[in-house]
Amino acid sequence: MYENEQKVERMILAAVCCGEENDTRASLRELAALAETAGACVVGTAIQNRDYPDPGTYMGSGKIEEIREMVIMLDADGVICDDELSPAQMNNLENALDCRVADRTLLILDIFAGRAQTSEGKIQVELAQLKYRQAHLVGMRNYLSRLGGGIGTRGPGEKKLEIDRRLIADRIGALGRELKEVRKHREVLRAARKKGNIRQVAIVGYTNAGKSTLLNTMTNAGVLEEDALFATLDPTTRILDLPGGSQVLLTDTVGFIDKLPHALIDAFRSTLEEAAYADYIIHVADASNPRVEQQMEVVYETLHELGADDKKIVTLFNKQDKTDGSVRLHDHRADYVLSVSAKEGTGLEDLRNVLEKIILEEQIFVERVFPYTEAGKLALIRQNGTLMEEEYREDGIAVKAYVPRDIYGKI
Repeated sequence: MYENEQKVERMILAAVCCGEENDTRASLRELAALAETAGACVVGTAIQNRDYPDPGTYMGSGKIEEIREMVIMLDADGVICDDELSPAQMNNLENALDCRVADRTLLILDIFAGRAQTSEGKIQVELAQLKYRQAHLVGMRNYLSRLGGGIGTRGPGEKKLEIDRRLIADRIGALGRELKEVRKHREVLRAARKKGNIRQVAIVGYTNAGKSTLLNTMTNAGVLEEDALFATLDPTTRILDLPGGSQVLLTDTVGFIDKLPHALIDAFRSTLEEAAYADYIIHVADASNPRVEQQMEVVYETLHELGADDKKIVTLFNKQDKTDGSVRLHDHRADYVLSVSAKEGTGLEDLRNVLEKIILEEQIFVERVFPYTEAGKLALIRQNGTLMEEEYREDGIAVKAYVPRDIYGKI
C-alpha cells in the first residue's frame, strides 16, 4: 500500500526595508505565520535596506545573488516576497533565482482558497484570484511552467490560468454576475433582520485576534476556532441574550490584515460590509501581541475604507490570559474599552452589560398603564424593547420599559 504525502514546501522570505527595520522584521514574522498557515516551512529570510524597491527586480542584484545561493544551500523550493510584485518583478526574479516566486498577495489568496467553505466564499476567492492573475498573466506563465502543486496553485487550478486574457475576462464577468446575485440575497437577509428591530453587532478585528472564540463563548455558535491566520472566512450570525431581556445579533467577520490585497477587499466587500450595515461594532484586539497598536490601526483604516467608522465601537483587549497585566492599552477611538479573555470567559458579562447600556441610551423610557384592550402592545415592547416591570391591576397593565424611538409612536 502506497501513501501519497504532500511535500512540505521549503520557502525563503524576502523583504525590502524602506523605513524602520523593526517594522519590516515584524512584517516578516507575520509573513512566516501566513506561510505556515498555507502549509509551507520557512527555512530562511533575507532583508535588503533600500530607499524603494527596484522597479524591475524588487531587490538589488547583490541581494538577489545572495538569495540564489540561499536557495541552493537550504534546498528551498521558492521565495515569498513581503510586498505585492508587479508582473515584471515576478518574471525577472524567477529568471534570476531559477525558482518559484510568490508575493504576499498570492500567499493570502492561496490561504483563502484553502479555507473558503460556502459557495459565496468560493466565488469571492476565485474572483480575487483571477483578477490578480489576469494582471500577472505574463509572470504566471513562467510560474506555472515550474509548478508541481503548492502555494499559489489552489483554487481555479492550472488549466484556467493557462487560458488567454479574454477567457479569464469572461470568467471574471460570469463570477461577478453570480456574486451580484449572492449580494442581493445578503441584502434581503439584512432587510429582514432590520424589520425585526433587533440591533446588529459586527465583530471585527485583526486576523487571529479571537473573534470566533468570542462568538462561540457567548452564543455557542460552534464556529471553527484555530490558532491560525484567517481561520474564519464565512460570516456567522447568532442571537445574544442581554441581561435586561433584550437581544442583539452578533456577526463574526473575516479578519483584517496589513497589506490586505485590494482584489480581496473588492471580492469580499459584501461580507466585509456586515460591519458597515451593523448598528454597533465590537473591535477585538489581541492584547498579547506586541504589534497590537499597529494591528488596531489596520482595522480602523479598513473600517474607514468600508465606510463603517461612524458606529459606536466597543474595543475588547482580548487574550488577557496570555498577558501579565503590566501593560495598559488604550483606544481613544472607541466608545467603551474592556479587558477580556474570550477563551476563559472573563470580562464577557461586562460586555453584555455595555451592549445593554448602549441600547438603552438610544431608547425612550416609557411608564404608563395600558388598558387590557391594548395588551397586544406589550408583545411589541417585548419584541423590540426592554420590559423592565409589568403589573396587572384593575385599571390595566402598569408597564415600565425602554423602547426604540421608531416603536415609541406605535405604543
